[in-house]
Amino acid sequence: MALLMRLLTLVVNVLCLPLHLMEATGLYRIYKYIFPACLYRCSVMYNKKMHDKKMELFRSLPHFKKPGKQLTVLEIGCGTGTNFKYYPAGCKVICTDPNPNFQRYLKSSMAECDQLIYERFVVASGEDMGSVEDETVDVVVCTLVLCSVNDIPQTLREVHRILRPGGAFFFMEHVVADPSTWCYFFQHILQPPWYYFGDGCEVIRETWKHVEAAGFSDLKMNHVEAPLVFIIRPHIIGYGVK
Repeated sequence: MALLMRLLTLVVNVLCLPLHLMEATGLYRIYKYIFPACLYRCSVMYNKKMHDKKMELFRSLPHFKKPGKQLTVLEIGCGTGTNFKYYPAGCKVICTDPNPNFQRYLKSSMAECDQLIYERFVVASGEDMGSVEDETVDVVVCTLVLCSVNDIPQTLREVHRILRPGGAFFFMEHVVADPSTWCYFFQHILQPPWYYFGDGCEVIRETWKHVEAAGFSDLKMNHVEAPLVFIIRPHIIGYGVK
């Protein structure tokens, strides 16, 4: 089975040679302008499928508001802003994303969720959020982002840096399946084209291992099978307290 998986992955990589060349020559950057429109449509579908799980997860957000203070939420890779409707009214939101082309869709989501206070949009990767000061955020939110960052441990170190003591990191991420399953088999075979059409997304990451090693004082994490297409069905959902 492992040999067949490697062979088929090699075949798919060969078929993806034009995409590899586009990335090597810089032409793939054009997709950065197209991807926000694609993600907007996919995010609407994802929210419908995952609505109950998001409601359950984000129900705990108010617990991390300091008495007499405004809850401050920073979202890494906010994309089109599809998480905004799950945030408690009156909270202050800082949006970050490495792709500035999302701002058009963010404005639309902000208009629909005017119960929130939007502080700013920062063009930054998860690995480098230097414009955000140390220990100034109550909650960091990260959904479907750790699959595409270049360095998960560095991203989590940045999360620790900007979270105040007692603050929390909320996450909802798809991960690699159990090696004994057909899902695992096809995740590896389909990874090469998925990487390009998903703007750097990798479905074969063991993201939970990095979260477990990130040094949170209290970590609540569940492995679930999401009601989605099989390649992104395995998920981890939860939060960790600094």
